[in-house]
Amino acid sequence: MAADQRIVIENCSIATVDAHDTEYPNGYVVIAGNRIESLGAGRAPEGLENVGRRIDATGHLVTPGLVNTHHHYYQWITRGLATDHNLFNWLVALYPTWARIDEPMVYAAAQGSLAMMARGGVTTAMDHHYVYPKGSGDLSGAIIRAARETGVRFTLARGSMDRSEKDGGLPPDFAVETLEGALTATEATVKEHHDPSFDAMIQVAVAPCSPFSVSTELLKQGAALARRLGVRLHTHGSETVEEEQFCKELFGMGPTDYFESTGWLGEDVWMAHCVHMNDSDIAAFARTRTGVAHCPSSNARLAAGIARVPDMLAAGVPVGLGVDGTASNESGELHTELRNALLINRLGAHREAALNARQALRLGTYGGAQVLGRASQTGSLEPGKLADLVLWKLDTLAHASIADPVTALVLGAAAPVTASFVNGRQIVESGRLLHVDEDAIARATRAEAQRLAQITGR
Repeated sequence: MAADQRIVIENCSIATVDAHDTEYPNGYVVIAGNRIESLGAGRAPEGLENVGRRIDATGHLVTPGLVNTHHHYYQWITRGLATDHNLFNWLVALYPTWARIDEPMVYAAAQGSLAMMARGGVTTAMDHHYVYPKGSGDLSGAIIRAARETGVRFTLARGSMDRSEKDGGLPPDFAVETLEGALTATEATVKEHHDPSFDAMIQVAVAPCSPFSVSTELLKQGAALARRLGVRLHTHGSETVEEEQFCKELFGMGPTDYFESTGWLGEDVWMAHCVHMNDSDIAAFARTRTGVAHCPSSNARLAAGIARVPDMLAAGVPVGLGVDGTASNESGELHTELRNALLINRLGAHREAALNARQALRLGTYGGAQVLGRASQTGSLEPGKLADLVLWKLDTLAHASIADPVTALVLGAAAPVTASFVNGRQIVESGRLLHVDEDAIARATRAEAQRLAQITGR
């Protein structure tokens, strides 16, 4: 279909996730080029020109595409290992294996991770990749190539580690970069791949891994580098009680105070997990507009705890959802995180008042766009925004008796994706990816996982 032709989607329920949570029980969406041109109740306007396609979306809910705010794609080929470990023990168990990855492994793992997310409604993805073994090839380029082929909007958080076991960190010595090497490679990645434009498909963030795997100097210089280049900053923060103890023993302060001392709080920063946050920590994040990537399944898988998401939202902290790496969330799907975010947070102090279905959907869409710095472009369905949207099929047995479509999507069984659009281009049809071969990806990821196991003797 020509780029200047319109796509008209009609006869659907619509949850816009705009500032007013506007919803239409029966409405339409018009896509023109890569933008949402109009949407509303009832039928699309008469007399539209250059309509190349009409979609009868009876029985569907249309939402903004899901936005993933934290992931580690390379872990796709180490799924199902160390299944009964907490975070620190899990890292110690897996770092020696991860330190043997190479470009073909990372490319296949990125393909698998992206495919699972895209077929489940993700239109904006990210990857926090921080393991760069010497001689392993162009790992950042391999991840970006996989994202382009899948067709999603993508942010590469170019990670790094320079604190190894000999310096009191967790990674083995051969798994880290030097301070200078990490900064030089990160700057080169930003300059080669980052696109600052409104409809950018590829962006890059500066992303040292975590307080226990990077030096204070890498955090400080990384923050200065990101702000000099005009890109965002990402890292792990306050994930476990062990991390808090580590920071107090090594730096004499908790993680949030440590991050603030290194320049790592601000509206251009987002952190993964943030499970162990006190009132002062939350207030600091709210004051500085530092974002949070909430990863409920991974937090449960690694027994990290329950993040105080309701308190963060009440304070004004931007919060999105994250899959996290598929070695701590083996399903690798973001749409299941909508349900898990709601359910797990209701086990916390606020109980049934913690989150509702619409708040969960907002976390997975607009909240994620906020966290990635793209809320003016995507995350809600509004005229002028990018045409990133999903058609969820809700008229099957799985959802037949749930009258409210948003409740059906969030609390019901995982809804099939009939169609997913990114930048006005369809990337999913009837639950299958249109631009990559899922079966070939499955074979490739299986082969690379076996090759890694052979190399490491796992």
